[in-house]
Parts: sequence; structure tokens; C-alpha cells
Amino acid sequence: MLKHELRKKYKSLRANLTSSQISDLSMDLTNHVLQIPVWDFFYFHIFLTIEENKEIDTLPLITLLQGKDKHVVIPKTQKNYTLENFLLTDSTVIKKNKWGIPEPVDGITIPETKIDVVFVPLLAFDLQGNRVGYGKGFYDTFLRKCRDETIKIGLSLFGPEEEYITDVHDNDVQLDYCVTPEKIYAF
Repeated sequence: MLKHELRKKYKSLRANLTSSQISDLSMDLTNHVLQIPVWDFFYFHIFLTIEENKEIDTLPLITLLQGKDKHVVIPKTQKNYTLENFLLTDSTVIKKNKWGIPEPVDGITIPETKIDVVFVPLLAFDLQGNRVGYGKGFYDTFLRKCRDETIKIGLSLFGPEEEYITDVHDNDVQLDYCVTPEKIYAF
């Protein structure tokens, strides 16, 4: 399937979810993350939820990471479709940008080369580890700047597309894992 078709399909599927369903699915997904062998690492990058887009609630996962004394890193979008990454602390001020994305106003910058694990937002994924995001390329650009050994974990409310995503580009970065409320996919 083509990316634009998948975006339309999964935005529609999300639109039909209630807040309660998203909360329950997000908790199930968080519990599955515990099974992935990443707990010896220190710097974990995670996106903040855009509630209006009915995204996965990442707060339970952030709470889990903080409870395990991990350094939580959150992104801030830049004008050139890149991400700047900041350490999440008790004093971090969060504000929504023009797209409604919650972001840190400022803080302690963390370089991409320090990040061990990235939790990647997505709308859809296939069984080869290809993902479909919102189409701006923020995460593909960011992931190419990370170390080769950085672990990339997609978070999805839904299972994989059985058909492969047919319009994958050379710039698209594949996932190492994708976690859903039902199971973990390793690529």
C-alpha cells in the first residue's frame, strides 16, 4: 500500500477510538516495552502525545523510564524539519507548537550521538519494519543522525499492515522493533 493511503486509513481508525480505549491500549503497550532488552541503556528519546490526533499516551512509558532512573529525552521541532533534543527534567516547561505538538521550550540539549533508544511515533508499519509517519520527515532525518546501534522502537495502537509499504524511499529509516498493545514485532 502507498503511504498516503495508509495515513488516511490509520487516521480514520484512530478517530474512532475513545479516550478510555487509548488509555487502556497505551498501558498494554507500555507493559510490552518491559520485555524488550533495552534496560541496560541510559538515554531514551520519546515523543510527547498529541492528544488531538488520538496518539498513544506516552506518559505511562515516560513514568516507567523515570522510575528506572533513565534519562528521558524529548524533541522540539525546528523550522528545517529537524529535531532538537532536550533532557526532560522537573523544571522543563512544555508548550504546544503551531502543529499542536507539545515540546520543551528550552533546556539541556542532548546530541543525537548520546541517545541509545528512540521510541518512534507512527501511523502504520509493515512486517519489514517500515513505518508511515505524518510525512514531514522529522524522524527519518533525526534517526539518520543517531548512531547505527541506536535502537529504534515504533509505538503503534494497531498491528502491522500485511502488505508491504510500496513507496519506501532510501531516506526512510527502518525500525528495530514495533510495540503494539497485543505484541512486540522484531525486525
